[in-house]
Amino acid sequence: MTPELDVFPGAFPHRPPPDLDSPGLLVDHDWRAFSAVEQMVNHWARPGWSEGFRAYYWMLTFPDDDGLVSRARHCQDDLADLGMDPVPQDGLHVTLTRVGGAALVTNDQLRLLADLAGGLPLTSFQIAAHPMAGSRGAVRFTLAPWSPLIRLHAALSDVGRRAGVPGGKPTLAFRPHLGVLYSNRERPASPVIESVARLRTLDPVPLEISSVELVELWRTTGSFPAYRWRVVRSVPLRPRSDLPALSGRQQG
Repeated sequence: MTPELDVFPGAFPHRPPPDLDSPGLLVDHDWRAFSAVEQMVNHWARPGWSEGFRAYYWMLTFPDDDGLVSRARHCQDDLADLGMDPVPQDGLHVTLTRVGGAALVTNDQLRLLADLAGGLPLTSFQIAAHPMAGSRGAVRFTLAPWSPLIRLHAALSDVGRRAGVPGGKPTLAFRPHLGVLYSNRERPASPVIESVARLRTLDPVPLEISSVELVELWRTTGSFPAYRWRVVRSVPLRPRSDLPALSGRQQG
């Protein structure tokens, strides 16, 4: 069963989409929300990220996905005149959920967290990155479907509670996305929206999700700010062929 999402003021979009699996409805929902933005903000001016701060997160990473890297680079090049900060080709990621600040999580908790995650009965799945939409602070791919990502978020949040780590936002607030450009200043949104609209006819990029990464995350500063990380543990998801067929039901 997929957990239900709900309205959450700190999420973007605030309201969840009407369908978690329809690519067309998800793409339309993201675009409508982005089109309603009037002012872009500085993504890097986020509370809690002081100089030298590090935190643990669960993420999906794509170090060897040439198709995603190529499409992201194409979009970044097309939007270069906006002067935003591009996500490095080895920095493309989907943030799932926060584990906690590095000072608040012990090595024993990290080991327990990874071991618990390794025992989850979750299977690999495929999603697609659809060009293009955005938020108040970024330009990003719309991901579809959402259901397997939401189930993964809920399962990882549960093992976080069992491991006693601080954790992040509740699953009801999760809005999956994959960023390619970060806004580095406040600006009117309409020129950004108009530029991004040119890319919405590009084909989606399929993404095979076969593992989830527990990472230690930090920011680089200077001329090229970016998120960087080291992988603490890569947790494989079960191959779909390992599960028996479910009569009359789709495997999840």
